[in-house]
Amino acid sequence: MTTAVSPTRGKGIQTGADGRLQVPDEPIIPFIEGDGTGPDIWRASVRVFDAAVEKAYGGKKKIAWLEVLAGEKAKRQVDNWLPDETVEAYRKYLVGIKGPLTTPVGKGIRSLNVALRQLLDLYVCLRPVRWFTGVPSPVKRPGDVDMVIFRENTEDIYAGIEWAEGSPEVKKVIDFLQNEMGVKKIRFPETSGIGVKCVSREGTERLVRAAIAYALANGRNNVALVHKGNIMKFTEGAFRDWGYAVAKKDFRERIVTERESWILGNVEKNPQISVEDNARMIEPGYEVAPADMQAEFRREVEQALALLPTHGAGKYKQMLVIRDSIADITLQQVLTRPKEFGVIATLNLNGDYLSDALAAQVGGIGIAPGGNINYTTGHAIFEATHGTAPKYANLDKVNPGSVILSGEMMLRHLGWTEAAELVLRGMDGAIGAGTVTYDFARLMDGAREVKCSEFGSAIIEHMK
Repeated sequence: MTTAVSPTRGKGIQTGADGRLQVPDEPIIPFIEGDGTGPDIWRASVRVFDAAVEKAYGGKKKIAWLEVLAGEKAKRQVDNWLPDETVEAYRKYLVGIKGPLTTPVGKGIRSLNVALRQLLDLYVCLRPVRWFTGVPSPVKRPGDVDMVIFRENTEDIYAGIEWAEGSPEVKKVIDFLQNEMGVKKIRFPETSGIGVKCVSREGTERLVRAAIAYALANGRNNVALVHKGNIMKFTEGAFRDWGYAVAKKDFRERIVTERESWILGNVEKNPQISVEDNARMIEPGYEVAPADMQAEFRREVEQALALLPTHGAGKYKQMLVIRDSIADITLQQVLTRPKEFGVIATLNLNGDYLSDALAAQVGGIGIAPGGNINYTTGHAIFEATHGTAPKYANLDKVNPGSVILSGEMMLRHLGWTEAAELVLRGMDGAIGAGTVTYDFARLMDGAREVKCSEFGSAIIEHMK
């Protein structure tokens, strides 16, 4: 039995010579409705998308939806969790959307979500985080949270390169590490599983390049490279260094690093300041540093001073700031100083933690959107970021916000910003009026609890 479905209308999205999407007035968009609560959520969401497009363009544009199979529905119908035809549809039509998928139980079976990202090389996991007025939050000022996470999506420990404790394979790896590489730090080698953390220059550069381009295009004031390079120097530390390097190489006239801004600021305040005194001001440990490190700090100052013709006289203050932040400190500061973050570029594991921590501040992953994007090929899959919640399946009960807001991201990605704005307006209006699903109703004073489908209707009503 085949899963291939031929669209009866619409045209495929293409990419132009400049790499930009060429979107027809009736683009074919593949979708996976999802497992568990997925069908309920999809029915509510697709009505919202179609209504927004209709209201924005008066019938001149519409989406030709194409259902493709994955997850439990695919397993039931064609005995395959992720059919080749599904991957090919996303590959052919470039942009698609999906609901939550079950991860199959069994050895050697990886997450379907991860599989799709890797098969299509969707190297950016894009997660915007903002608060909608009225959404219950555990923090005092959730409205301060307005940031976008660019999470590297194909490398790090999520590549799945690991060997189980006690297996013949792990014994070979440990033997190689100990006897060939001289590794002495495996604390309990007889009972250790081993995993490999891969971080490449190319993977880092394309992620950071995309994050900076997004920040510049959307008027953000800073990009933070979040890493744990103080411990993992040749993976996460390299991510930080490669990130700064690509920022300077590709965007030099439009960016300034945070430390460069300090150096230039010191010169503004005191034009006669010496290189050494400037180094002392930006580096508190200068006096106790070894001579070679002091020389490096002075070189850093000299390199920044060379920017005076293009960045001096206060011009750097209008530029995008590139800075870095240690991951554990970042997890504190997104709570205590969220306004200091505009765009975050980070590795896979850090991004996973940060995305969910931030989602909790603005209402939980039930309304957290996500997109997986390859900015080079144009491929993108937008998706719910929560699980399948099978106990609520077919009850028309759960919050469809995650898929709806992922669809808003998709519309914006297509360049249909008018429709995307209507989705946001509808969501703001429905929640602001207290017309919400059970998860919000139980936490909001005076709210009216509605079904999943009714929440979709309320969003459409508030688009006016």
